[in-house]
Amino acid sequence: MSAPHLHARPDFESLFRRAGVTGWLYAADIDTGREVGLGPDEPLPTASMYKVPLLVAFRRQVDAGLLDPAHRVTVPASDRLAGGTGIAAMQDDVTISLRDLAYLMISVSDNTSADTLLELVGCDTINAMLDEFGLTGTRVVQSWREGSASMRADTGHGWPYVDPDDIARLSVLDPARSNCATPRELATLFAMIWRDEVASAESCAWMRGMLNLQVWPHRLASGFPYDDVAVSGKTGTLPTLRAESGVVEYPDGGRYAVAVFTRSFSTALNQPRADAVIGTAARMAVDHLRR
Repeated sequence: MSAPHLHARPDFESLFRRAGVTGWLYAADIDTGREVGLGPDEPLPTASMYKVPLLVAFRRQVDAGLLDPAHRVTVPASDRLAGGTGIAAMQDDVTISLRDLAYLMISVSDNTSADTLLELVGCDTINAMLDEFGLTGTRVVQSWREGSASMRADTGHGWPYVDPDDIARLSVLDPARSNCATPRELATLFAMIWRDEVASAESCAWMRGMLNLQVWPHRLASGFPYDDVAVSGKTGTLPTLRAESGVVEYPDGGRYAVAVFTRSFSTALNQPRADAVIGTAARMAVDHLRR
């Protein structure tokens, strides 16, 4: 995607401040390149949004004949990761296809499914692909198992992490030591998926379908509560970090790639205002681009 000069933007800073967060944002019209942003090139931890470049790399390996999407693997109960969704929440051994692992990884952000796929695809493969796309500020350097282990090592205990001193020690919140991206680059990757530029047309269509099945309505989608507006995306969550990147599609054909990151001033686990401002900021950005 080309990167023309950022147009004068709405007052995102005040919006984020009222929600009790610091925010970063980038949005672009997928077809014209018109854009708007706040700190769009700031390196930030991606949390579960790293699963999007993993999804792309997986489908590229399918296109190349290196992986069979119907191939079935068994994920043993003894190798389960923490998490309240998907295989991570199941109690028995699970035999499942690679494409269904990808579905669970995106739709309910299942960490066990993601780590199983990442072991097959590899961080080096993902990062080489990102370099090819010119997305050199986006890196995948660790699995969720590794990230979770680092949080325990940094703090000396497991979840929850609500003490400010503990959160200050978390390496997963340091983009220099964890999976990271900029708002511009994540939105650009989504735009490339929507323009069939990252893999075959069949694979890009399949990825768009998966990203449209994400079940969480409380962030990006909350800003577009209309039956005829489609919102596809992937959330990311870590202590004090709430984010989502994706695509908003209007019935008139308008398509907008958006990435919103927030860091909350409070360490509370339940922060509905911080979740909701992601949708509000995205709507403000898209309205600006459609004006």
